[in-house]
Amino acid sequence: MSNRWSPSVTVAAIIERAGRFLLVEEETPEGLRLNNPAGHLEPGESPLQGCVREALEETAHRFTPTHLLGVYLSRFQRQRPGEPSQDITYLRFAFTGELGERVAGRVLDAGILRTVWLTPDDIRASQERHRSPLVLRCMEDHLRGLRHPLDLVYTDASVHSSRR
Repeated sequence: MSNRWSPSVTVAAIIERAGRFLLVEEETPEGLRLNNPAGHLEPGESPLQGCVREALEETAHRFTPTHLLGVYLSRFQRQRPGEPSQDITYLRFAFTGELGERVAGRVLDAGILRTVWLTPDDIRASQERHRSPLVLRCMEDHLRGLRHPLDLVYTDASVHSSRR
């Protein structure tokens, strides 16, 4: 029987304010890395809902998506000594929008050390610390003005009825 390939679906919030972008510094098996507020889509949620949830979990701020920035595919390979290699493909839905208020008493998700506001030049200069090449690509697409309507991503009602 053959193995069926299935990418890991992720969502990301690309948040810009006054010429700076909000990133998170997070612990990873490769060390401290910078990433957009992002994470895996969970069962029973739409990509839009997942993005709102991940932004809240990783920044402790409410996030209101206004546009789909783009859909991205990337591949990550990890080889740790004494362990089998990992070959993972990520399918990312990236959204732009408005950062809302901080939720009082809310702590950052496990593994997220802090949030940071960086200029485009800071982000370009720190590529070796990026969790994924999509951190830079999404910022550049945002700066180029890419914006798509939110309804470009359709989620059928059956997704919500299958909550586990």
